[in-house]
Amino acid sequence: MTDVFDPVKRSAVMRRVKGRDTGPEMTVRRLLTALGARYRLHRKDLPGKPDIVMPGRRLAIFVHGCFWHGHDCARGARVPQQNRDYWLGKIGRNRERDLASRAALETAGWRVEVVWECELKDEAGLRDRLAGMLA
Repeated sequence: MTDVFDPVKRSAVMRRVKGRDTGPEMTVRRLLTALGARYRLHRKDLPGKPDIVMPGRRLAIFVHGCFWHGHDCARGARVPQQNRDYWLGKIGRNRERDLASRAALETAGWRVEVVWECELKDEAGLRDRLAGMLA
């Protein structure tokens, strides 16, 4: 299989990948707002800078892309053929960082939830899960 992009084009594509206010994150925020939740975004004073924070509930929510954080779904299991060792290392480091952030938050008394990108396919199920987090 040939590479879809030349290295210059691939670099340009990767530079455009956002780290915050992503589509999945915006969907989760919209659902939480519809449920009446109020929250803060990207608290830099907390380990891992959770995407969504509800200080009164001591709840931190991370919205993870399946590829970037190595989820065990079909999308997360894909590894690019080009520069395979780099991607395996990068995703492995992301997972280690995620575990360390979660452990630090839990040690500090926070509840930590992760919403995976693939969960957005079932919006009703995700809405129910978010409602359960708020209960």
